[in-house]
Amino acid sequence: MTSAVRPVLIFGAWAVWLIPFLLRRGKREKAVQIKPAARWGIILQSLGFFLVFVHTPAEWDTPFAFRRCTIGLIFAVPAIVLAWQGVRALGRQWRIDAGLSADHELIRSGPYRLIRHPIYASMLGMLLAGIAWCGTLPAWPVALGLFIIGLEIRVRVEDGLLRERFGVEFISWSKAVPAYLPFIR
Repeated sequence: MTSAVRPVLIFGAWAVWLIPFLLRRGKREKAVQIKPAARWGIILQSLGFFLVFVHTPAEWDTPFAFRRCTIGLIFAVPAIVLAWQGVRALGRQWRIDAGLSADHELIRSGPYRLIRHPIYASMLGMLLAGIAWCGTLPAWPVALGLFIIGLEIRVRVEDGLLRERFGVEFISWSKAVPAYLPFIR
């Protein structure tokens, strides 16, 4: 495949992934409790994405293998579906910061039946798609490591908030439902 397919595929997948978040802007409930510690996770995740997608023009101009295209799509398509379903299930509770609104509910429907953090799982899927589409050594293993550290920070902060608010209800749900990788506790 020609190298021109790669940026079209990457930008197209990210555009579709971003739509539900852009549609929710301004429709959020005001947070009464925010944990800024989760922002460190956002920084590390962003650095991970940066390392995967920033390349020299020569790298972007290399031929695009059909195998890499296919593997990327295998990660991107479910990631996009998870993002859309996760944002829909959260509704007005979705926010970038780790926080709770006054009437926050513990969402256990939609993809939250299978994993506690489907939007984070979708971000991991998009990172893996990016690695398949344009990852290079040694950048992508470092990127993946930074991303997972950031992901763990965010998951732990948000789980802590939910545990404080919902107590036993959250604890029993968290024992039954994995954080962001189905079937892995």
